[in-house]
Amino acid sequence: MTTIPEGYVSALSLYDTQKAIGLIKNVFQVKLCAALHLKRVTAPLFVDPATGLNDDLNGVERPVGFDIPAVGIDGQVVHSLAKWKRLALKDYGFYVGNGLVTDMNAIRRDEELDNLHSVYVDQWDWEKVIDSESRNIGFLRETVARIVSAICGTLDELQWQLPDLPTDLCREVTFITAQSLEDMWPELSPKEREQRFTREHKTVFIEGIGGRLKSGAPHDGRAPDYDDWELNGDLLFWHEPLGCALEISSMGIRVDAESLSRQLKESGCESRRELPFHKLLLDGGLPLTIGGGIGQSRLCMLLLGKAHIGEVQASLWDGETREKCRAAGVVLL
Repeated sequence: MTTIPEGYVSALSLYDTQKAIGLIKNVFQVKLCAALHLKRVTAPLFVDPATGLNDDLNGVERPVGFDIPAVGIDGQVVHSLAKWKRLALKDYGFYVGNGLVTDMNAIRRDEELDNLHSVYVDQWDWEKVIDSESRNIGFLRETVARIVSAICGTLDELQWQLPDLPTDLCREVTFITAQSLEDMWPELSPKEREQRFTREHKTVFIEGIGGRLKSGAPHDGRAPDYDDWELNGDLLFWHEPLGCALEISSMGIRVDAESLSRQLKESGCESRRELPFHKLLLDGGLPLTIGGGIGQSRLCMLLLGKAHIGEVQASLWDGETREKCRAAGVVLL
């Protein structure tokens, strides 16, 4: 459900918003590549589902599929490129310490629409080759800090060109595990815990998402075949216009053969062992990696202080949302 805060007025005109979106997308990608030693590559919009390369997210979202008569198979619009990127690193011959970044566009038809969610997804998908010594929480935290630095550096350049932009970000990341959040507030839902903690600490990385907590339920759903559930997490910023925690990135150190085997068993997905991608990984045929996605529209919302994601991306909205935004003077692209 869409809610526009009382008294909300965009800090930028429609034209300046478009100018700022272009700046963010150009500047941040350069800073991200420099921070993590990445090179841009071209990625697919759709894949063959038989390869097992598509991400099934929480396992209930329906991918958009279509037949391709000239090829004789069905195509499936990607949900994310988590598995594709790892295979691409192998195919391109990337070596330890270097990686790739790409523009990922997706359609999530079952998304529940609100201020932060639309059926159109755009993000920077990145992946980097690491060695076995880097598969630890310290390396994950160092990578998160580099990403936050790139985000804050982008804001600096943005405010140099648009000095009236009032956005202020906390540049110090507070790290906490999902289990610690549950221990602190067992009576709250995971999202309520995120809200309370991020309101206090402003820039937060929640670690250990996907596996069952002491309560028996996970903090949030994660597919079992890309992130190692003990070495992953979500990056959240406090978003003043909406008074909420805004997730900018889901990322993590990826599964190796051992953690993939364990997570497939825990999630009841052992049949996936026979898919080409999974067989290759279990046989040691893929590099060890770290990677994630950084929402492009989400980052624009955060840096520009927008109240609705439709202010920074063009999508389709229900009549109620369009009317609420029109009445509040919020321009949907």
